[in-house]
Amino acid sequence: MIRTRSISFRLAIMFGLATAVVSLVASAGLFMQQSAEFRRHSLEELRGRYVIVERMATFNENHAEWQHLTRKLADFEATQRGLHFVTDSDDPRFRFGSSTLVQAEFARARDGHDTVEFDGRTYSTFAGPIPPGGQRPQTRLIIALDQQPLRQARNALALGIGVTTLLTIIAVSALGWWIARRGLRSADELSSHARRLGEGDLALRLPTKGLPSELEGLVLSFNDALDRLHRSHQKLADFNADVAHELRTPLTNLIGETELALTRERSQEDLAQVLRSNLEELDRLRSIINDMLFLARSDAGDVVSNLTLVDLATESSRTITFMEVLFEENRATVSVEGDARCWVERALFGRALTNLLDNAIRHGKAGGHVSVRIEPSKEAVSVSVTSEGGPIPQASLSRVFDRFYCADPARRSNGSTHGLGLAIVKAVARMHGGMVRAENGDGTVTVGFTIARHLGADTHGGEPGKPDRPATVDCSTLRTERSRPGNSRQLIEFAIERVLSARRLSFLSGVALASDAGFARHLHYANGAHL
Repeated sequence: MIRTRSISFRLAIMFGLATAVVSLVASAGLFMQQSAEFRRHSLEELRGRYVIVERMATFNENHAEWQHLTRKLADFEATQRGLHFVTDSDDPRFRFGSSTLVQAEFARARDGHDTVEFDGRTYSTFAGPIPPGGQRPQTRLIIALDQQPLRQARNALALGIGVTTLLTIIAVSALGWWIARRGLRSADELSSHARRLGEGDLALRLPTKGLPSELEGLVLSFNDALDRLHRSHQKLADFNADVAHELRTPLTNLIGETELALTRERSQEDLAQVLRSNLEELDRLRSIINDMLFLARSDAGDVVSNLTLVDLATESSRTITFMEVLFEENRATVSVEGDARCWVERALFGRALTNLLDNAIRHGKAGGHVSVRIEPSKEAVSVSVTSEGGPIPQASLSRVFDRFYCADPARRSNGSTHGLGLAIVKAVARMHGGMVRAENGDGTVTVGFTIARHLGADTHGGEPGKPDRPATVDCSTLRTERSRPGNSRQLIEFAIERVLSARRLSFLSGVALASDAGFARHLHYANGAHL
């Protein structure tokens, strides 16, 4: 049974309907034209017979000749059924008709062409006067022709046209179905190939060789979609493997240290040491889980909502101040170049910049210089961190923002990082309507992100009239300023503010900062130095 959803069946129906419409219009036109032609031919035949008989009657001026003429007319009537000759005159000798009734009925016809109903039939008539001559007075000649043969011819024509039209519709529909099936053979072959996709080999693709142009674009787009799905599947598989690897290490440490502590009696101090070690591993687990949750929310389309119009240079300096201990440990210097006012979510901006600076410290040259550049443009503001150090391999430049990706596996194996820092930077940039970039320079590496300038303008109205101001902040003076009691208290208040901001962000989005331990360490450093 042919399914109504079949394209071939639908095309056959459409071919049939189109043929039916065209055939019916053409048949109607042909029928009307032929009917008119039949009628014209019948009328011309009547007129021609009238002219012949009229000429013959004109030369028959006496009764004897007229009798001879009427015998010929009677012979004509006998040889052609439905044909009648009638003459009407004041002189009964010059009257003619097959019967008195026929003579009386057709005598009513008007001169010229006319129609007369007689004996249940319709007759076409042509009548006209014959001028008097000799013994013959003025006589009227009427010729009548039965329309039944004409009507039968028209019916036969209609039947023939109807049957021909029906056969044409059936033939065109069948031919259309055959053409459609033949034209859609490529689609059937693609369906056969598609059913084999995914049978253990995700790299299989639909063939494109020999396809019609109408299907080639569709197949290419479908193959591109399969490529993207394959890459996503591969990334998901790699992501799952990386997550399992990252979670396995702290879990293994927790289980190993706990089992070791339970092998014999331990002192209170030993148990406290085990708990502290376990707490570090648990904090690492919490950091990984929260980062994954943050990235999942970003992938689901979360956007920033708690926007604040800030000076990015000031925010960058505050973040650098908070990370000063790490710069001192690495003997690195840092500076901020440029400035711009922009709508951002301060906690997320601080987190992204913290990850960039932490990445520069980890992978940059010890004792080198780190530069934070803020470059405004009409559409966006670029925030980048440039550090001195070896270049990123060209094959890794496009992947440094992938989750759990590490260009140097040796650094990852030491457990100091879990490979989500730059992925979080990418998520923060996307939530602010921006992009990320990584590039090598002459002995330097630059990693950064952009923030859309239109962000927050619709809901907060912006702050027009206050242009961005270029600025260069040398952060090498922060160490001397921190030695003052007033500044140390401000530093402690800033550290507390950052931790509370991070906790507020964790409450709102289910995310905790991965560097909470660093915040606490910095707060402890400040307390130990000045309180």
